[in-house]
Amino acid sequence: MSKIKEYTNGEVTIVWKPEKCIHSGICAKGLPRVFQPMVRPWINIDAAKTETLVDQVKACPSGALSYYMNDKKDKSSEVLEAHVEVLEDGPLLVYGTLHISHKDGTQEVKNKTTAFCRCGHSGNKPFCDGSHAKENFKG
Repeated sequence: MSKIKEYTNGEVTIVWKPEKCIHSGICAKGLPRVFQPMVRPWINIDAAKTETLVDQVKACPSGALSYYMNDKKDKSSEVLEAHVEVLEDGPLLVYGTLHISHKDGTQEVKNKTTAFCRCGHSGNKPFCDGSHAKENFKG
């Protein structure tokens, strides 16, 4: 059974799914006062404003972090501009809603940020699992 944790400030709730994390550190580098991997609880949601939290969560390359607005009328968590980013020595990040067709014919929809493997070492292809760091991938 997968472990899911939620952290809320009343306006927004950050959802943490650790089994999806590729440990890119983007969250901690972007908001070190909020995302503190060596502290428990590791997310200090009161250390930043809601808009800042949402922007940082949207940058999560694995989808381990997501959010929803506590006001059910606010649908901003459902909208994300589509764009692609190549991380130095890391995965290809695709932001937005994607319809993925796998080689075995299965299909899935990914929303927010999806990290695709560029190094070829992922055990979860086509997605990144953080293997690039262990393999010292350069690119």
